[in-house]
Amino acid sequence: MIEITAKLIRDQSAVFLCGEVVECLITFTNPTLPEHRISQSNCDILENLAWATVQIHCYCNSTIQERGGSSVPVDAPSSIVKTVSGSTSLDASNQLKGEVLKSTEPKILFCDLRLSPGEMRQFMFRETLSVNTPPTYRGVMVKYYYKITVATQRVGSTVQALHIPIRVLPLPPVNCSDEAVTLNDESNEDLAPNNPFLEKKKAPSKIEYALHYLQNITARRRPNFYLISNKRGKVGRFCLFKPIYKLGEDIVGTLDFTCGTVRCVQLSVTLQCEEIVRKRATESTSDAPIGRITNFTKHHEVCLGLLQTQMILPIPLYVSPTFQTDLVDVRWRLHFQFVTSTNDELNMDIDRETLEWHAPTDISIETMIWNLPVTLYPTAPVQIPQASGLYTLNIK
Repeated sequence: MIEITAKLIRDQSAVFLCGEVVECLITFTNPTLPEHRISQSNCDILENLAWATVQIHCYCNSTIQERGGSSVPVDAPSSIVKTVSGSTSLDASNQLKGEVLKSTEPKILFCDLRLSPGEMRQFMFRETLSVNTPPTYRGVMVKYYYKITVATQRVGSTVQALHIPIRVLPLPPVNCSDEAVTLNDESNEDLAPNNPFLEKKKAPSKIEYALHYLQNITARRRPNFYLISNKRGKVGRFCLFKPIYKLGEDIVGTLDFTCGTVRCVQLSVTLQCEEIVRKRATESTSDAPIGRITNFTKHHEVCLGLLQTQMILPIPLYVSPTFQTDLVDVRWRLHFQFVTSTNDELNMDIDRETLEWHAPTDISIETMIWNLPVTLYPTAPVQIPQASGLYTLNIK
């Protein structure tokens, strides 16, 4: 038996940005005990593997409910599917569900590896993730996920594979004309006298530019005010301090009811993910997109009698940020539900004798719904605590 173990070099997190380098340490060990040598010849003791390859696969798994209720798989668009013909590790990728959307070129670790009892061989795998790949996403109808596939085979046996899951976040779209991408003042450096004894600073990488832009664009506060009203009058004014957030942040907003002419009895705000399937690879008579809504964090409050209030919605770290592919469009929004009433019995006059306010038993209410789009950006991978762990496969 040969034991295969794989561990990501980044111990704190198995999360990467598109364009980052993935490093994985792969170990092949023959755990045969030394006392077994007594009754066996040298040829029988050696464990042998014919070959081993490593590559990263991006899988796409998607289903759509037909009108009759049956589910039909949605294949990835043929224009972005990458087929690696003649690759032995591609057979190992078919062990998992979904179509292989993209895959890196297989890297051969060895050919004809022989290990004596207790012997160990280690290999370092390095690969750069493509920038033009979708992020990890587990939606209702569409799923994208990544695996590092370590495939190997004994002579005359089937291909066996060890799959190491990783999470991939999209690279923030950097606007080069935006002042947020300025990492240093290059004009001042050009005017400074040249010092031959100082090392020249290396130009920032694309990942550094993206993280710097992400930090600056999500830190900007640009309050937006929205006047909430219905056919009966004004309900209040909502203030959202910024429209762009990153994973792990809190969405904070305030509600002012002093300008309202219609009483708001209670309100609820829900962070929702809108999953829109843009196109189907199969033939369809309707070109209309199909969408699904998923609820996450929620804020609920009875606000009758309040002049002002606030809402705080934390953004989970495990969700996927806003992104778009040829197959699906993932958007985020705040879903508001305002319960209003024009009942005259809801006046806040206090009884002077008892100094109490008696609420009415029944009131007539109306529910008003409002959706406010927001944009979610990824966060730095080191901010997401997702342990990589040690993955093991035994080849018998």
